[in-house]
Amino acid sequence: MPAKVKNVGIPGVQPPERTCDDPNCPFHGTLRVRGLTLRGVVVSAKMQKTVVVARDYLHYNRKYMRYERRRSKIHAHNPPCINAKEGDIVLIGETRPISKTVAFVVLAVLGRVEGGKGG
Repeated sequence: MPAKVKNVGIPGVQPPERTCDDPNCPFHGTLRVRGLTLRGVVVSAKMQKTVVVARDYLHYNRKYMRYERRRSKIHAHNPPCINAKEGDIVLIGETRPISKTVAFVVLAVLGRVEGGKGG
């Protein structure tokens, strides 16, 4: 009997083919996704079940009437069924706090950055 896969409630996000027994997986566990959904590039996958996602965005500077490029790094839980690697473009969703620094979870791998690591 195949494992039960939950719908995370975000349009366009398909559940992964692999299954896992992680309780903090939004598809096979009890973790719920709410709030923000962001897109970014995995810059580090050295922690256990956690990745660091870099997100580039533009910030408007009123004094000079120009936009400046900024970057933020977000820690996100990486379920074993998704298993994102460095250089992957991922979609992450906000959840309840899983640890001191982790409050997002990887929902899907959208593609790969050419040349490996993003940055």
